[in-house]
Amino acid sequence: MAVQELTPEQIHTMTLEEKDRWWLEKVYKGNMPQLNLRSALTGMVLGCILSMTNLYVGIKTGWTLGVGISSVVISFGLFRLISRLKLGKEMSILENNAMQSIATSAGYMTAPLCASIPAYMMVTNQVIPQWQLIAWIIALAILGVLFAFPLKKRFINDEQLPFPEGYAAGIVLDSLHSDEGQEGSFKAKLLLGGAGISALIETLRSEPVMGAIKLKFLTLPQYWDDFIYKFATPKIMNSPLKDLTIQWDTSIVMMGTGGLMSMKTSMSILLAGFINYFILAPWLISHGVIPEAKFKAITMWSLWCGAAMMTTSSLYSFFSKPQIIIESFKKIFSKGEKKKDLLEDIELPMWIFVVGIPVVGAITVYMGHAWFGVNYWLGILAIPLVFIFTLIAVTATGLTAITPGGALGKLTQITYSVLAPGNITTNLMTAGITSEVSLNASNLLMDIKPAYMLGGKPRHQALGHILGVIAGAFVAVPVFYAIFNGDISLFTSDKMPLPGAMVWKGVAEALTKGLSTLHPTAQLGALIGALLGIILEVLNQKTRGKFPLSGVGLGLGFVLRFTDALSMALGTLIFWVASQTSKDKKSFSYRALVENQETTAAGIIAGGSIIGIIIILLETTLSS
Repeated sequence: MAVQELTPEQIHTMTLEEKDRWWLEKVYKGNMPQLNLRSALTGMVLGCILSMTNLYVGIKTGWTLGVGISSVVISFGLFRLISRLKLGKEMSILENNAMQSIATSAGYMTAPLCASIPAYMMVTNQVIPQWQLIAWIIALAILGVLFAFPLKKRFINDEQLPFPEGYAAGIVLDSLHSDEGQEGSFKAKLLLGGAGISALIETLRSEPVMGAIKLKFLTLPQYWDDFIYKFATPKIMNSPLKDLTIQWDTSIVMMGTGGLMSMKTSMSILLAGFINYFILAPWLISHGVIPEAKFKAITMWSLWCGAAMMTTSSLYSFFSKPQIIIESFKKIFSKGEKKKDLLEDIELPMWIFVVGIPVVGAITVYMGHAWFGVNYWLGILAIPLVFIFTLIAVTATGLTAITPGGALGKLTQITYSVLAPGNITTNLMTAGITSEVSLNASNLLMDIKPAYMLGGKPRHQALGHILGVIAGAFVAVPVFYAIFNGDISLFTSDKMPLPGAMVWKGVAEALTKGLSTLHPTAQLGALIGALLGIILEVLNQKTRGKFPLSGVGLGLGFVLRFTDALSMALGTLIFWVASQTSKDKKSFSYRALVENQETTAAGIIAGGSIIGIIIILLETTLSS
């Protein structure tokens, strides 16, 4: 089986009607099973499980990871096993794709739990009721779906933008369901093997759990360097290394995360972590600028340099390419002769968006006012901002697979610092609306791309995304609340570092209180960080990406724990070394660490993070 595609010349010369007709005749598989009971249930279950992966990684790093390929491989392996056991039949390629859409939408909806929501709770010192947060997240995600599908016709059907990660998922699906199924089985075994090893290590690290099962003697230390502290306490300027977060974690989850990163990004993070924790933090602690050698105290200073660097780097990169903005509006508002839509029976009717966006938008505005104190007119203004930012985000994602969500959120924060000066809650929640909706829309279109490549029904995609959002919300939110158990003071602790939320909170406070409230060294750090972000982005553009440092990576290194920066860098290095030394394409090392690097890394992340969440809950239960 091979994916059929238009040539670049055809994309530029054929009309939309001709492209739709070609797709109907050459690609569309309308009679093949797609969204049915088993694909829906499988997608919802896997989405719920993998949403905890994103929740765990997001709590630790502020990032969210795509779970699409992981869900595809797991589902493929599961139903192949079921088939061989004569308990059922394998999924069709479009059933697997429909399942993937549900699972990925469940994964994406965890983003607010690692950013705007905990930032709001820290600022107000109030715990949002669970039912309100579930409703809020579902509303934002549905609004993202409503904005995404009208754009599908233009960006996917007509312009045929690549959406690189979605394209890769389509190729993986095609490969798994081809006649050469051995490769698909190998990918499934790799993913499950990596997950099992990572999950085992997480279990061995938990002293309460190992004690409960009478195997305490097998317990691994939390950090490999813990044994050193039995004999000595290494310090930098009288600050113990462990208090500076300079430790080597026994968990391999962050190493798996590093496996999905570029060498440039991970080394930038490691360099910034070294500068922050080996040099700046000890010096500032010794001079009383930072009150104590603890992660929370250190990051409250260092986030200004890091956030400023990430902000200016992202914004400069974004605005230095104005054609993306111009093309967004050209594609939507360009005039053309109106013709009958050949796909009107399988695309979602336009009236759903015409009615749905105002209705769901109004509900979102009402919830923002009733629950978070956002003035009605300020909430209403966020809806057209969502439209503008979604156009920009989708275009950027379609061309590069990079969604500038952080930059767009900070643009909203800057906007509302002018419209509602001093109102920190409005600043946070309106930025949450624009950032999360545009991210949802962009990421959902990324997942619609493989369905278009493989001939899936667009209506099934829309319904599948909604199912995934609901499933994810009803699992991830309760799990999030169970982790901190109503104790907001745990936010930014070693248990819940939440660096993403710290950046959101810090930017909101700076914009509402003014940078004059910061210590002079923090102000200087913010200025230097802002300038470095621009300089690094200019150098990257001048060298066409060959400059060895990333502004966003360096900025992130200032808000992560050093132990996480080290683990991610080690993960990247392991896979890089394998790519340089393993040349036999038939060897296990080449197949596992080079050819299927993403699958192996995804397995490590999934197994460790899911068990990590479960262990946190078990430890809470055992200690109560």
